[in-house]
Amino acid sequence: MMANARLYSTRQVQVLDQRTIEQGVPGFALMLQAGQAALDEIMKRFPQARRLCIFCGGGNNGGDGYVVAALARRQGLDVQLLALRAPNQLQDEAAEAVHLARESGVTIDDWHQGVEIAKTTDVIVDALLGTGTRGEIRAPFDRAIACINAAPQPVIALDIPSGLNADTGALLGDAVEADLTVTFIARKFGLYTGQAPDVTGEIVLAPLSVSETTLTDSDYTGELLVPERLQNTLPRRRPTTHKGHCGHLLVVGGQPGFGGSTIMSAETAARLGAGLVSLATASVHIPPALTRCPEMMVREARNGLDIEDLVDKATAVLIGPGLGQGAWGQGLMQTVMNAAGPRLVDADGLHLLAAGYGGERRDDWILTPHPGEAAMLLDCSVAEVQADRYQAALALHRRYGGVIVLKGAGTLVVGGEGPGECFISPFGNPGMASGGMGDVLGGMIASLLVQGVPGLEAAASGVLIHGLAADDAAREHGERGLLASDLACYARRRANPDRR
Repeated sequence: MMANARLYSTRQVQVLDQRTIEQGVPGFALMLQAGQAALDEIMKRFPQARRLCIFCGGGNNGGDGYVVAALARRQGLDVQLLALRAPNQLQDEAAEAVHLARESGVTIDDWHQGVEIAKTTDVIVDALLGTGTRGEIRAPFDRAIACINAAPQPVIALDIPSGLNADTGALLGDAVEADLTVTFIARKFGLYTGQAPDVTGEIVLAPLSVSETTLTDSDYTGELLVPERLQNTLPRRRPTTHKGHCGHLLVVGGQPGFGGSTIMSAETAARLGAGLVSLATASVHIPPALTRCPEMMVREARNGLDIEDLVDKATAVLIGPGLGQGAWGQGLMQTVMNAAGPRLVDADGLHLLAAGYGGERRDDWILTPHPGEAAMLLDCSVAEVQADRYQAALALHRRYGGVIVLKGAGTLVVGGEGPGECFISPFGNPGMASGGMGDVLGGMIASLLVQGVPGLEAAASGVLIHGLAADDAAREHGERGLLASDLACYARRRANPDRR
């Protein structure tokens, strides 16, 4: 695992910062490095920019803004610094930054006096609030954030967009909508999930003088999924490999009128390399299933008894898409639950799980809820789930066991309490806001599962492939009109990394 792909809580980043200072790097030196890194990113993206407007609060985040102002001024740029905290109120390294800015010829204005100037600048820099912000954003910061968001210029956030919770990805009211976030020392967990993708823009990590050893030896919360992971997860097959070596997946679901979901799950599983794929569904869906993918084996499921032999033969079972919550779905669910072996439970299967198997806890299943289903499983509100997605996923794991895939922007994969058992996907796009995306994700994860990939890794790599495939498809044809069934061919390419 790359150390710079690790995700840290606010407290863990503070420890990294303190350890680096103890190793002989002064705190103000780190602040200077942060300011230089941010200015370098600004000039790399906007080389024609000549005027910066920097909104500064208090604390070290404000100090970072003062350093950017000083360095930009020394580079010959026109700088307008708008202070929301009186400069003489800043302390320690931030006070040194104020002194540096003044020495460099930066004019410091009260933010009210500079609002009109902000409208005529080339780039706006957000240095209002840092990672320690927790409560609701109050005046005057809420008004300054509104001012920044109303301006047409590109916005660069220092460390984290003001108004975003660095640990959870939840908004603390209105947040600065940045085009670029330059985050310092290490990646903050909350930059990659929840509502964060709406406000972070592109995220660039500036590790400053924090050593690789310090990062490697320190506590962290989770890991960001990266494409390189697939090189190790999905090894090349032996020349003598045959279908029996690649697992047998059984997909169960598809009441009359809802067969598309199970067909997509099954076809996607086949495209990602499952050796055999069986589909147990309502009889009306058998002809379209075989027309769509003649390689799958399809059987009518009138009740749970019809699938007992299939469940026993399968390497793993995916149940839930289009299953319904009536007697038919309940009977199929009961048969699957009574049998041993790995399971992936999704969609209606999650509702039946909560209704009839609330006390069931298994280590060999994967549950894939979206926020609404997670709220149902935890008997709480969707808002509570989204307020802290990581804690919600942990709560699901503690209650139900196994691996939890909490879908949504910044999909979370959690298989335990340790940092090596939590992953976030930074991939995917708004084109995925269409029906069936969760069904094909289930097919991808289940396909890897039957091919012998352990549950947690199957979930993590399946989520990764899903997001990458969607991004590939959107890059080629655009986001609008992207369908779930479009992903299978792109996912197949990603599932064969040696071919790329």
